[in-house]
This record gives sequence, C-alpha cells and structure tokens, in this order.
Amino acid sequence: MSNRKWIVAAAMALLLNVPARDCFAQQPVKGAEDRQYWSELLFRIAWPIAKSISNGTLHQDLPLETAPGYYLNLKAVTYGEAVGRTLAGIAPWLALPDDASKESALRQQLREALLKGLPNLVNPQHPDHLNFETEMQPLVDAAFLAQAFLRAPAALWEPLDSLTKKRYVAAFQSLRNRNAYYSNWLLFAGITEAFLLNTGENFDPARIDIAIRKMKEWYVGDGLYSDGEKFAMDYYNSFVIQPMLVDILKVLSEKKILTTTADYDLARKRMVRYAVLQEKMISPEGTYPITGRSITYRTGAFQALAQTALEHQLPEITTPAQVRCALTAVMKKLFEAPGTFSSAGWLQIGLAGHQPELGDPYISTGSLYLATVGFLPLGLPASDPFWTTPAAAWSSQKAFSGQAIEKDHKIDY
Repeated sequence: MSNRKWIVAAAMALLLNVPARDCFAQQPVKGAEDRQYWSELLFRIAWPIAKSISNGTLHQDLPLETAPGYYLNLKAVTYGEAVGRTLAGIAPWLALPDDASKESALRQQLREALLKGLPNLVNPQHPDHLNFETEMQPLVDAAFLAQAFLRAPAALWEPLDSLTKKRYVAAFQSLRNRNAYYSNWLLFAGITEAFLLNTGENFDPARIDIAIRKMKEWYVGDGLYSDGEKFAMDYYNSFVIQPMLVDILKVLSEKKILTTTADYDLARKRMVRYAVLQEKMISPEGTYPITGRSITYRTGAFQALAQTALEHQLPEITTPAQVRCALTAVMKKLFEAPGTFSSAGWLQIGLAGHQPELGDPYISTGSLYLATVGFLPLGLPASDPFWTTPAAAWSSQKAFSGQAIEKDHKIDY
C-alpha cells in the first residue's frame, strides 16, 4: 500500500473509531472541531444519495434493505424517502454562502450534485423518476422535499429551470387525490400546500387549515402534542409535528393568511419547551430513551432541538454550547457504532449499528435518511455562538456530577 493510501486509510479508521469526547475532558473539544466533525459526518451520510442523484443512478444504487414484516410497495416509495429526507436535513447547511474553507467545498460538492440530479427526479422519461402518482407514502416525502425547498429556496429551488419547477409543482398538486391520515400526516399535506402558497402557485387552503386546527386540538400540554387523538410516547413531536407546524405557520404569518402571528409565536414557544425537554433526555454518555416508533431515524429524533438552535430560540437555561456538546455525543454513540454504515457507505437499519429488528414494518433504507434533520444547526455560520462558545456540560452531565442545575418547570401555554 502506498504511503498516501495508508494515510487516508488511517484517517478513516480514526474517524470511525475515535472514542466519544465529552465536555468533562481535561481539554474540552472546541466548537470548530465539533463543527468539522458534524460537517464531515453529514457529508458522509448525504453523499451517496447526492452522488447517485447526480449520476442518474439512484434506483440502481440505493440498497433495498427492509425491516421485518415490511408492507409497503418498496420500489414505489423508498427512493422518494431517501431524497426528501436527505434534503430536509442538509438544506440549511447548503444555504450558507461559499467560501475558501474545506467545509464549503463539501457543501458545494453536495449542492452541485443535487442541482444536477433534481430535474431527473420529476422527468417521466428518466430512470430516476420519483413516484408521486400512486401510494400514500409520497405524501410524506413530498412534504420533506417541500420543507427542504422552504428551508433553502436560494440554494435548492430558485436555481432549478422553469420546466423542472413546473413539474415539481404539478407533482405536489397531484397528491390532492389522497387524503392524509388523521395524525401527523395532516402536516405532510399542509406543508406541501404551504410551499405552493409561498412560491405563488395554486394551493389548497383547506389542507393547510385542517392540519393547523387538528394540531391545536391535539396539544396536550407542557410543549407536547398528541399524534392523533391518543398520545404516544415516541419522537414524532420531533420527527414531524413541531418542526412542520412551525414551518407552516411561519409561511402563513409572513403571507398574513389563514392564521395569525400569535399562532406562530405560540407554536414556537411550545417547541422551545419541547427542545428544553429534549436536551434533558440526553444522558451524560450521549444516549437517550429508545422509546416508540421509528427509533431507526437516529438523530432525526432531535430535529426539534436542532431547529430551535438553528432559529436562535434556545432559552437561557439551555445554552447553545451545551446543546452542541450533547448532540455531538449523541452522534458519536449512533454513527460510530460498527454496522451503522454498510461497506459501501449507506445507512443500515438500526440505532447504534446494524439492528434490523428495531425497524418498524414501514422502514426501508430510504427511510433512514431522516437522520439528517438532527444536523440543522450546521445552517448557522461558523462564527455563530453555537459554534464559538466554549464547550459546556449539558443538563444530565451537570445533574449527575453534583453540579448546580436549574430546576425544571412545566409551561401552562
């Protein structure tokens, strides 16, 4: 093996096997080092998708692993899952301006690959054409794609040619022949229509209105919503409910239609409370409760916390530094576990490693890419306090090491 190849191999081995660092270390990790870790890890997750889209070989390349008892029409849905979920998480990062840094080179590589491939996904004659016309699942992943366009319009939507834009609009509008289930799915229909409203296209206000009304009805208190009429102890408040509700209400507030700014402000306050709870869920070791459905979405479980940090909404008791350190510890627990990635670099079903038994019967390889939404703070520039403030212990680290910590209190709104 040449010296150059040996050095590359050694570097990759270190990236995969370095022990998790924490904020109690003798020499705390700097924010710049955390950011490098996050950006290189997110690139590693997203690049197989982006590269395949760019090459027009997504249908050829994406592994078709499924969880036990899988019941969906795999080839009709898994590709759309992979695309929509990946873009929803990387969009804020891709929206940052280019510069001379190595990180910027990674962003530019991803952005250019995606912009090359996005037209193919709605071209009926292309092998990578995504299915929007049949099945219920496209309601879900069109929503994540719409959310990505809302999160980074200048990076992902505006550069598309007019024909491609028309095709995406038509694809989103074609979903109206399917009614969303009475659950978090109402938000999928709602955010797709909110995107159409935001871009000046024909939209269905009823699909937005019912999503907002039902979420108001399903609020159970202390920053938590029920997913439908019955509450479930899982992470759907973070996977979908809180981020999509806030993003929909943001569009409506800006357009001054269907709702009030007060509704948007209230939803954000509730998500802030939920983010506080999420930070407290992270143990001193960087683990968290493995409860409920879709646990194989990995860091997707912390989208609400990540989005609250991205939007500079963290309260004083939950500082940016402790969130950065806590989420870094989580990432190391999940993505450094042997088997999390296949030998070809694709995510595999599991939480910390390859654990197919943890997959719900609707989980396939494409589903797993919701993990990217846990990386939303990368949309903050490197100069932001989230990245520049010194490392800090998070709540559970402080509590279980005898440090002073502010007592938790519920909210009444």
